Amino acid sequence: MSDPDLLLPLDAALGRMLHDVAALPPVVVAAGESLGCVLAADVVASHTMPPWDDSAMDGYAVRSIDVASASRHRPVTLRVVGEVAAGHAATEAVGPGSAMRILTGAMLPAGADAVVRVEDTDAPAGVTVLPTNVSIRVAVPPGTSIRRAGSDVVAGDIVLPAGRLMAAHRIGALVAAGHATASVVRRPRVAILATGDELVPAGEPLLSAQIPDSSSATLAAQVRDAGGVPIPLGIARDDRADIIARLRDGIARADIVVASGGVSVGAHDEVRLAFEAIGRIDLWRVAIQPGKPLAFGRAAAAGAADASDRADARDTVGRADDTEALGRPVLLFGLPGNPVSSFVTFELFVRPVMRRMAGHADLMGRTIVRARLADGAGTDVGRQTYLRVSLSRDRQGSFTARLAGGQGSHMLSGLAAADGLAVVPVGVGDVDAGAEVDVISFGWDPGMGDGR
Repeated sequence: MSDPDLLLPLDAALGRMLHDVAALPPVVVAAGESLGCVLAADVVASHTMPPWDDSAMDGYAVRSIDVASASRHRPVTLRVVGEVAAGHAATEAVGPGSAMRILTGAMLPAGADAVVRVEDTDAPAGVTVLPTNVSIRVAVPPGTSIRRAGSDVVAGDIVLPAGRLMAAHRIGALVAAGHATASVVRRPRVAILATGDELVPAGEPLLSAQIPDSSSATLAAQVRDAGGVPIPLGIARDDRADIIARLRDGIARADIVVASGGVSVGAHDEVRLAFEAIGRIDLWRVAIQPGKPLAFGRAAAAGAADASDRADARDTVGRADDTEALGRPVLLFGLPGNPVSSFVTFELFVRPVMRRMAGHADLMGRTIVRARLADGAGTDVGRQTYLRVSLSRDRQGSFTARLAGGQGSHMLSGLAAADGLAVVPVGVGDVDAGAEVDVISFGWDPGMGDGR
């Protein structure tokens, strides 16, 4: 364990946490289940797309030589020999002086080398009765309104490379390439434990000296936002045996266990001692504000407690949160009990560890903008400070950051009003209005990108 009087800098603390952390093993999941996951293997096209020349328009398939002289004032009349729609093949070819009505996506009939839009003919749009003849009012060169075979992908092409994030706009490419499943890095499972005699579950009546457990809901949302699967462990009383029992349950089922509260030096702060009882502590206390009391360690997963998860992992197609055989180390995070401190320390430490496990190259997955502070703030010169701020941007694209309400570590109203965290480095101390700072955005502006 670290010297109890030592405050580790953020980078040093995060380096210890990330040591030996690697991407979790891949699982094969249904295409829709891959959303938000990182590909563990290349997606290779199993067939050529389009597999044949097809029409990009509703219109008439023609031989371009037959309509070379066509114009709006001197149309060329062709005999209509049939119709071809998507999903069907033409039963005859287009010969000299003829045309075939064709619908978007339909295979180009033999003999045709161009498609004339229905708008450039005398045929009324939307009429199902097939005309005997059609007048073409434009000349079209070969290839007009035709999507060539292989113009999208050719069989064997890498459509999506390993390491690519599976966002919604990539699911279609996966399926179009001939795949109903994908090999992705498994989502990390994060067990969440709240501690404290004063806490009651969300929505329950409050008795004297009680407060709602806001941290569990917030942490679960942060886990999902970081691409993980939250596992609730409930609320443990300020009793070491209760905490240890719940931690063991989390260790058996998760890759990471996060406990909020009980990591300081109070008489009832039992989490740090519970960590030592079930594993080891690698560090305690970091040089940040808010969030100085933070415990991190490791424990070994028990074997038999997660048999159902191991059975799930043997399915041919599973979920992106299926668990492989256990026996691996589980990471332990003891976050401060104050809800703002818990939120901030999760963002700075748990989130990047989770994203490393999930296979992301960008461990924060957040956009950082440079902003000018509208308000001055007092900070601890010996700790890197994270101010909760709201953001605005002027017409020139410059950002202004304003303090989002009270900055106390218990003030959730200020956190709720924030768009990001303004970073005041160690050694700066108090900052004046007008100072420039980096702001870690929570995704306030869609134009900033998603950081993935």
